[in-house]
Amino acid sequence: MKIAFATQDLKRVDAHFGWEKNIAIYEYTPTSHQFIETIQFDGDLQEDGNEDKLAPKLEAIKDCALLYVAAIGGSAAARVVAHKIHPVKVASPEVIEEVLVKLQEVLNGTPPPWLRKALLKDQEKIFDFDDEEEAV
Repeated sequence: MKIAFATQDLKRVDAHFGWEKNIAIYEYTPTSHQFIETIQFDGDLQEDGNEDKLAPKLEAIKDCALLYVAAIGGSAAARVVAHKIHPVKVASPEVIEEVLVKLQEVLNGTPPPWLRKALLKDQEKIFDFDDEEEAV
């Protein structure tokens, strides 16, 4: 799965989703992770109420299952969730590599339901009609 990180310094989760100038994207498996790319954004990103600034960011993270942020506004969070991406807010700036290690520990244990759901984002839903009993 892919994970996006809102970051100012490319090392820590330390940015507000609407205001960030960088998103670092990693490919992640329960046993490893790999940096894929940094996507940079320009313009007046701190203007509140400017929903147009979110469209390129949403497009950039559309393949991600998780989005780690320092902060995110309510309307932005709703738009992220509508794209089936789970936003995760960190309490204070955290090093991206440390977040990935913690996530690996959680995934190798018993992940909470929200994380299991995020892991299934790219998997096709299958409905087996043979398992359904006929109503008489």
